[in-house]
Amino acid sequence: MISKILVATDGSETALKASRYAVDLAKQLGASITVVSVMDNRSFSTLYTAPPEMTVTNITEPMEEFLREAAKADVAKVKKLCEKKNVSCRGVISNGHPSEEIIKEAERSKCNLIVLGSHGKSALAAVFLGSVTYGVVHKDIRIPVLIVRRGEKNK
Repeated sequence: MISKILVATDGSETALKASRYAVDLAKQLGASITVVSVMDNRSFSTLYTAPPEMTVTNITEPMEEFLREAAKADVAKVKKLCEKKNVSCRGVISNGHPSEEIIKEAERSKCNLIVLGSHGKSALAAVFLGSVTYGVVHKDIRIPVLIVRRGEKNK
């Protein structure tokens, strides 16, 4: 029985499509949602800063703080979807390698299903580009993974 669903988001349209699917499924099953956004610690350094025009406050801020604010906004979008459908939701923001952190959180939260969006990269491209979905699917985990494909119009 599926009672806890983990959905990962990176703010992309594909992740939002997967989130909508997960929320609808949770509603049908009476399940709760854990939404996770992972700040890939390989993508920033304390030496880098986000330019003022990209930040909410219009001031230069460290890249880590900029990415944290973006992750909070991504999680908030999914929480809003859950509120509209009256689905229980908990948000998590973590640092690390995305596929590893998604699996760790699913295990920590005792989730019965992981829902991920996929941009549809080939296996060869995933090796070079580091696809998060590919990384989760190919780990030795006991939690089923549902992949929601991007699709033509992503709707």
